[in-house]
Amino acid sequence: MANYQIKVFNKIAKVGLNALGSDYLYNDKLTDYHAILVRSANLHNIDFSKELLAIARAGAGVNNIPVDTCSEKGILVFNTPGANANAVKELVIAAMVIGSRNIAPAINWLKTLVGENIEEQVEKNKNQFVGQELYAKKLGVIGLGAVGVLVANTGLDLGMDVYGYDPYLSIKAAWNLSKNVNYCGSVNEIFSKCDFITLHLPYSENTKSFINQDNLSEIKANAILLNLARGGLVDDSAVISALKSKKLKLYITDFVDEQLLNQQGVLAFPHLGASTSESEDNCAIMACLQIKDFLENGNITNAVNLPNVTMEKSGKVRIALFHKNIPNMIAQITNIIASLNIENLTNKSKDDFAYTLFDVDSKVSKDVFKQLQQINGMLKVRIVYED
Repeated sequence: MANYQIKVFNKIAKVGLNALGSDYLYNDKLTDYHAILVRSANLHNIDFSKELLAIARAGAGVNNIPVDTCSEKGILVFNTPGANANAVKELVIAAMVIGSRNIAPAINWLKTLVGENIEEQVEKNKNQFVGQELYAKKLGVIGLGAVGVLVANTGLDLGMDVYGYDPYLSIKAAWNLSKNVNYCGSVNEIFSKCDFITLHLPYSENTKSFINQDNLSEIKANAILLNLARGGLVDDSAVISALKSKKLKLYITDFVDEQLLNQQGVLAFPHLGASTSESEDNCAIMACLQIKDFLENGNITNAVNLPNVTMEKSGKVRIALFHKNIPNMIAQITNIIASLNIENLTNKSKDDFAYTLFDVDSKVSKDVFKQLQQINGMLKVRIVYED
C-alpha cells in the first residue's frame, strides 16, 4: 500500500510523477490525500482533505491557490520558479520580433489575396508591413527574476540596449544578470527611455494594475508593451486608451479578455508562455521532487509561504512543526520534548509564520505529540519519520 497519496488536479507530465516512486498513489479521484499537484486549476473554493500537508504548483504563479488560508492551516504551498523560464523567454523574444516586423497582420493580409498574380500583388503591397529591427533599440525589463534575467541577457545578445528595474533583486538573480544591463531606479525611467517594455512580475495586490494610466502617460512614443507574465498586471482600459491616442504602438499579451479581443493594436496569444513539452516536464519534475523531499524528509524548497529549510538526517525521529512566528515558541517546544535527546534542530521564519525541525533519538509519545499540538500558535505537528 502506498505511504503517501497525492491528488492531481491537472495533467502533470508523466516524467515528474515517475520521480515520486512506488510509495506514492496519485490520481484525480482521491478524497483523502497528503498533497496536491496542480497547474492552472482554481483551488480557492476547494474543501481540502484534513490530511493535506502541501500543495505544489507546477509553474511559478500561485494566484489560483488560497495561500493565506493554507498558511493559517499549516499547509505548505510550493511553486517551481525558473522551471519554465526559458520557454517564456523564447516567446518574449519571438513576440518582439513578430510585433516589430508586423508579421501577424502581414500573414493575415496574405490570406486575403486572390487571383493568379499573387507574387505581383505581394511585391506591390508588401511595403505597408515595413517594420523595425531589434538591433540598437532600447529594451526595458521590469522584474529581474528567473525570466527577466534571461530576457535581459538575450536582449544584449541581440544588440539591444537593455535597461532593468527590480527593487527586490535577489542575490542569485544579480549574479546571473549581465553587468551590461543598465539598472534603473524607477519604472518611469524605463517608460521614458525604452522602445520595448516587458513585464516579469508576480501578481499580487501590490502589483495589480501595475501598468496603468499614470505610468502609460510617461511611455515613449511608439513603444511596444509586452505582458507575458500575469494577467491583472496591466489595466486593460488604460492600455486601450493609450493605443487609441497613438501613445502606445502595440500591446502584446499572453492574457486576453473580452476588452482586448479583436482590439486594434493588441496582439494576443492564448496563454502560451510555458506551453512547451520541455517546460511542462521541468515543472512537473521540480514540483514532484519538492513534494517528495517535504513528505519524506520535512525539507522545504521553493515554498511561497515559508523560507527554504533543509537539515541533514541526524536522529532516529524527525519532528516538523509549522507555527506562528511569535515569541517563546521554541522555548515551549523544547520544554515539552525535554525528555528526548535533541540531536539537531533548525528554525526559520517568513513574515507571520515559522517552521522548525527537530531530530531526536527516540520515539515521540502520544502525550508529547498532543502537548505540541496544543501550543498557542501551533498550526501543524508532524512526525516525518521514525527509524
